[in-house]
Amino acid sequence: MCAMRVFTKFLGCSFHANICKPYLTLNFITHQHHNQYQTRRNLIFDTSASEFVKLHRLTGPDSGIVEISLDRPEVRNAVGKEMLRGLSHAFELINQNSYANVAVISSSVPGVFCAGADLKERRAMSQSEAKTFVNSIRSTFSFLEVVCVPTIAVIEGVALGGGLELALACDIRICGENALMGLPETGLAIIPAAGGSQRLPRLVGKAIAKDIIFTGRKIDGKEALSLGLVNYCVPAGEAYSKALAVARDINQKGPVAIRMAKKAINEGVETDLTSALLLEEDYYDHVLNTKDRLEGLAAFAEKRKPRYTEPGVNFLDDEIPLQFDWGISLPLCVQSFIPEAENSL
Repeated sequence: MCAMRVFTKFLGCSFHANICKPYLTLNFITHQHHNQYQTRRNLIFDTSASEFVKLHRLTGPDSGIVEISLDRPEVRNAVGKEMLRGLSHAFELINQNSYANVAVISSSVPGVFCAGADLKERRAMSQSEAKTFVNSIRSTFSFLEVVCVPTIAVIEGVALGGGLELALACDIRICGENALMGLPETGLAIIPAAGGSQRLPRLVGKAIAKDIIFTGRKIDGKEALSLGLVNYCVPAGEAYSKALAVARDINQKGPVAIRMAKKAINEGVETDLTSALLLEEDYYDHVLNTKDRLEGLAAFAEKRKPRYTEPGVNFLDDEIPLQFDWGISLPLCVQSFIPEAENSL
């Protein structure tokens, strides 16, 4: 069995080819991100209709780092049907490719991460269509939260409404001092419905979350750091560089161990300590069965850097234990936004 199939089997997820096929292109490009970092990348994802979302795999010493770039400048990266479709495809591709160890989500539009939902598009929807669409955003962001590798949101400028909710679903948030974050939905007589009303209080506490949501006020990068909303706040224009540094640090660690640690944390905090410790034991048992564990010990003894391998070819047994299931799959409700003609193989 090839490594890719074994890895997909390990994740317990399926690749929805009927969803992704119409929106994939394969080629190589040279890309300069914010004029800070230039490298050879493999463009493995593109939304063919509008190119609002791009997925890049870094190569060379940064192999294992993947970037998702939001690029819809005319509406400040507002999330509409096409962008949601692109995000969903990108998240699934990252989730089931064994070369991905960490993902960085950023914007190619200066001064904005994501301005929220596309309200102009939303106005043309019926009540039932709006409900379905918002449910799809919520499901897609929930999928992002449990994608098997760590995710880092790079916030420069505006991250409002659904834009902040996208960042909240990431594991790590890094912002510039110029960042402006908020959940202004109550000003439109609605509530944050893409996870914001639940993830924000889990990060900053119930009282602070109520203040931010009830008033709809905007907070800058320094306040976000003081509240625990972001992990790092750096000078304006340096958030991407900081995110890349953090991604490189993660990328040097054992990829299976990182996946197990994320799963243990995500699941453990949702239950009592006794149950969480049993989860920790289970996921540690899976790490014991890896070549990386032996390589880490050997590298320590020999005083050298470890040479870790891809998750799909990492296990000591002939096959990855089938009883282990991540329980992750792409939200099927997103399919409702794909035209029937494009939904066939």
